Amino acid sequence: MASKFLLALFLSLFLSSVMSQRTPQLSEAQQCHFQRLSASQPSRQIQSEGGVTELWEENEEQFQCAGVAAMRNTLRPNSLSLPNYHPTPRLVYIERGQGYVSVTFPGCAETYNFQQTQMTQESQQDQHQKVHRIRQGDIIAIPVGAVHWCYNDGVEDLVAVSVNDLNHQSNQLDQKSRSFYLAGGVPNSGQQQQESEIFQNILRPFDTNLVAEAFNIPAEIVQKMQREDQNQRGLIVNVQERLSFIRPDEGQEQEQGQGQSDNGLEESFCTMKIRTNIENRRGADIYSRQGGKVNVVDRNKLPLLKYMDMSAERGRIYKGAMVSPHWSMNSHTIVYVTGGDAQVQTVDNNGQTVMNDRVSQGNIFVVPQFYTSTAKAGGFGFEWVAFKTTGWPMRSSLAGYTSVVRAMPLQVLTNSYQISPNQAQQIKENRGGESFLLSSRSGFGPGFSGRRY
Repeated sequence: MASKFLLALFLSLFLSSVMSQRTPQLSEAQQCHFQRLSASQPSRQIQSEGGVTELWEENEEQFQCAGVAAMRNTLRPNSLSLPNYHPTPRLVYIERGQGYVSVTFPGCAETYNFQQTQMTQESQQDQHQKVHRIRQGDIIAIPVGAVHWCYNDGVEDLVAVSVNDLNHQSNQLDQKSRSFYLAGGVPNSGQQQQESEIFQNILRPFDTNLVAEAFNIPAEIVQKMQREDQNQRGLIVNVQERLSFIRPDEGQEQEQGQGQSDNGLEESFCTMKIRTNIENRRGADIYSRQGGKVNVVDRNKLPLLKYMDMSAERGRIYKGAMVSPHWSMNSHTIVYVTGGDAQVQTVDNNGQTVMNDRVSQGNIFVVPQFYTSTAKAGGFGFEWVAFKTTGWPMRSSLAGYTSVVRAMPLQVLTNSYQISPNQAQQIKENRGGESFLLSSRSGFGPGFSGRRY
């Protein structure tokens, strides 16, 4: 009974820390004072033996405004992204490839047992927390302070794009992206000097004898863990032999997730889902036959996000289609372009155009909260993933069936814009049943029979 009480107490403290909501912590220099937003590419690369880590410049004004940091990791086949944790919540999108990921929750039991037979024919028992199969289109939620690692067991590169919310209240340090690595690191030389101050093995500086006593192991083992040449391998390392893990099959894992009941800390938190796939075209949250589709992952679809206060959406619009001019009511939006291209315009409260760029695959740009933005797809359509700094995203559109303009009385529009009632009627009705996603066609009247959503 005492052990169960201590476990519940430990979990409640951890849960309360990750449940903290996002609170603005911007200094005067970091507030949203800028004249221009633009599409951005990674500014730095960290080469490791097993892959590449690309970092966007977090000191850019748009990232400072949103209080976020973005990175893209590319794991080559049979490579391992080394265990690490960070003081901010992280949302990850798997752009390409497949593999395994594990997020270790403190205080939760190691419920998976695995009998391993090494090349020496020695049998060893392994116990570990749950390991999850991941694939293209997955959204993965990584809470504050939770150690995680990723392994690519596929035949192609695994590409993961992630955004950290530096403004989350759980981060009591500063607005700087930090990762605490339990192994590996970046060499202290050359162009990677700046990164070496961020990515280092936290075990290396400790006294060898203290670490040996903590693990109750010989000092020689600790010396291997602390070897300075370990950082020559980088943050992503090659694996000598293919890794294998015990885990439920994908269908069983989904059934377990759907059948969970919120009847205790250990059951509701330790077994909570950390991932869901955002590529389900049949289950689109917003659908337009001529416009495109949008899938949303919020705290309802992935309950862990209510503790992290983040969410994501996956959008596709067809050639010539556009996203209705709109603003986000409760979050910043960080958009990563996954395919095609689009002309993007964003306007601030001063009536100034702060962005009017053509964006393409691999670009990231920020749309600050309440700034009005729209995008029109190019000749090959437009695809994106957007990370949002809220677990319950809300937007307001200017044009379309569910827009604020359509909801206004005619007389308000005629007097606001000094137009005739007939012109005001066209503004309200000419998009018919279309809403957030607008097709490339024009001249729709009130009788248009497009699908409403």
